[in-house]
Amino acid sequence: MLDDFVVRAILAGLGIVLAAAPLGCMIVWRRMAYFSDATAHASILGVALALSFSVSIFAGVLIVSLLMAVLITALNGRGFGTDTMLGVLAHSGLAFGLVAVSLMDGVRVDLTAYLFGDILSVGRFDLAIIWGGALIVLTLLCWRWSRLITSTLNPDLAYASGIDPKREQLVLTLSLAFVVAIAIKVVGALLIGAILIIPAATARGFSKTPELMAAFAAMIGAVGVVAGVGASVMWDVPTGPMIVCLCAVLFTVLNSLNWLISKR
Repeated sequence: MLDDFVVRAILAGLGIVLAAAPLGCMIVWRRMAYFSDATAHASILGVALALSFSVSIFAGVLIVSLLMAVLITALNGRGFGTDTMLGVLAHSGLAFGLVAVSLMDGVRVDLTAYLFGDILSVGRFDLAIIWGGALIVLTLLCWRWSRLITSTLNPDLAYASGIDPKREQLVLTLSLAFVVAIAIKVVGALLIGAILIIPAATARGFSKTPELMAAFAAMIGAVGVVAGVGASVMWDVPTGPMIVCLCAVLFTVLNSLNWLISKR
C-alpha cells in the first residue's frame, strides 16, 4: 500500500493535521496566529543550515524552530508589542533563510518545495518522521492539556492553582516547533500557519468544549487533506496550496451555514 505515492501523501497529511488540530486550537484561543507564522518562516533558515552542514532537513528545521520558539518566549513582554516583535522575527527569519540558500555553492535547492510543500514526494522515512513527531506532539499536549487550557482561559486562576502560564506557553511553543519541522515538506513554510489555524477556526463555531473543537478541527483538516491530494492529482495543481484552499472553502461554507442557522 505504501508503494503508492498518493497513499503516502494522504498518510503524511493526516499525520500533520492530527498534531496540528489541538495545537491550532490553542493558537486560536491565545490569538497567536502571527506566532505560528514567525516560527514557520524561520524554518527556511533551518533548511539552509541543514544543507550547508549536510544534515537532515528535519534536524535543521527543528533546531531553528526550537531556537525561534525559545527566543519569542524570552522576548515576550520586553518592551515591544507582540505583533511588532513577531513581524520582525517572521520576516527576518524568512529573508535570512532565502539569502543563505541563494549563497550556497554547488547545491541545487528547489525553494518552491520548501515554501509551498511537496507532499507527493513523501517517502517511507518521511512518513516515519511525520508520524513519530505527531505522536510526540499529541503526547505532550495530552499530558499538559488541562494546564494549557487553564493558563489560556485565566492566567490568574492558573497562578492560584500552582500553574505557571509562562511555562505552559513554552510547552506550546516547543510543540509548535515540532509541528513546523514535520510539516515543512507537506505544506511548506508559507502555509504551515494556515493548516494550523483554518481548521481550528472552522471548528470553533460548532464546538461547546475544547476537546470537541480539537476533534472537529482534526476532521476538517483530514477532509481537506484527502480532498486536496485527490484534486491536485486530478487537476495537476500544487498539493499543499490545494489542501489549504479546500480548508478555506470549508471554513467559508460551514461558517456561512452556521450564521444562516443562527439567524432563523
